[in-house]
Amino acid sequence: MAVELNELRDQIDEVDKQMIELLVRRLSLVEKVGEVKSEHGLPIYAPDREAAMLASRRQEAEKRGIPPQLIEDILRRTMRESYASEKDSGFKCLNPSLRPVVIVGGNGQLGSLFGRMFTLSGYEVKVLGSKDWDNADELLHDAGLVVVTVPIHLTANVIDKLNRLPDDCILCDLTSIKSKPLEQMLKVHSGPVVGLHPMFGPDVPSLAKQVIVYCDGRGNEEYQWLLKQFGIWGASLCNIDAKEHDHGMTLIQALRHFTSFAYGLHLSRENPNIDKLLQLSSPIYRLELAMVGRLFAQDPNLYADIILSSEENIEMIKRFHTSFGEAINVLEGHDKAGFVESFEKVSDWFGDYSQQFMNESQNLLKQANDAIHRG
Repeated sequence: MAVELNELRDQIDEVDKQMIELLVRRLSLVEKVGEVKSEHGLPIYAPDREAAMLASRRQEAEKRGIPPQLIEDILRRTMRESYASEKDSGFKCLNPSLRPVVIVGGNGQLGSLFGRMFTLSGYEVKVLGSKDWDNADELLHDAGLVVVTVPIHLTANVIDKLNRLPDDCILCDLTSIKSKPLEQMLKVHSGPVVGLHPMFGPDVPSLAKQVIVYCDGRGNEEYQWLLKQFGIWGASLCNIDAKEHDHGMTLIQALRHFTSFAYGLHLSRENPNIDKLLQLSSPIYRLELAMVGRLFAQDPNLYADIILSSEENIEMIKRFHTSFGEAINVLEGHDKAGFVESFEKVSDWFGDYSQQFMNESQNLLKQANDAIHRG
C-alpha cells in the first residue's frame, strides 16, 4: 500500500510542477498585457472581460467533470496576482502637461500609495510632510494637483494653510469624512475642488476592484481626467453627495468600528485563552474574531478620529445602544416568541439581500477554511 501511495503522490507532485510552469507562463503573458494596456491607456480591471472569461472556464470545467467553483476559485486567485503584476508595468499618463502633484502627508502609508501610483503613471510627485512647511511655498507655487492625506483631526488646519495655490490647481483630500473637508477646501481655494475617499487601506496589492468615492465640489470638468486616471489604475468610482456619504459612513465605519472596539474590550476583560477559542471556532467564528483582532493591530488614533469625527456618529451609537438594550430585555424575559418576531422583521427588511449575503459569505468561509492549519 505504501509503495502504491508513494507512486500516486509522485505523480501528483509532477502535476503540481506542471501547474507552476503554467502559472509562470500565464504571469509572463499578463505582464505583456499590462504593457499593452499601459501604452493604450486601458484599465487593468476590465469587468466584462473577467466575467465572460470566468463564465467560459466554468462551462469548460463542467464539461470535463470538474466543479465549476474550483476553476473559478483558482482563476480568481491567479487574477488577483495578475492585477498586481500589471500594476508594475506602469500606467498611461492621461494629463502629461500637468504640473507637479503635491501630496500633503505623502510620507504616510496612504499618501505613499497614491504617490507611487502617480509616479507609475508618469507624473512628477512632490511630498509636503509635517517637517516641510517651511518650504511649503516653494513646493506649492507651481502645483497642478494637491492631495491632502493627513489624520482627520489635522485636516481642517492643514487645508487652511493651502490658501495660496495656483487658481487652476486641483485641490482634493482623501479623508474618510467629506462634508467638512469639502466645505473647507471650497472656502480656501477658488479653483477646482473634489472630495475623495478611498475605501481601502494602504496595504492593497493593486487598486483593481477597489472603490474610490468622490464628492463633487467645484469645476468638475477640470478633474475628469483624474477620475479617469483612477479608472485606469483599476478602481471603481462612486459619486455621491458629501452629506449622504458621511451618513453612510456613520453606519459602515463608525458604528462597526465601535462595536468591534466594544467586543474586543469585553474579550480582554473576560480574558479567555485565544488559542482555545480558535480551536473551538468554525471558520465563520474565526473570521469574526479575526476581524475584531485586526482592529487592534492598527493605529488607535485613526479609529478614535473616525468614531469621534461627528456628533451624528455618537448619536447613531447611542441609538444602537438602545436597540441592544431592547434585545437584552427580550432575553431577560425569556421571550422566544418576541425574539423570533424581531428576527423575522429584520429578515424581511434585508429581503433578497439575505440570500445574496449568504452566498457571498459561503465563498469567503471556504477560503478562510482553506487557510486554516489544524495540527
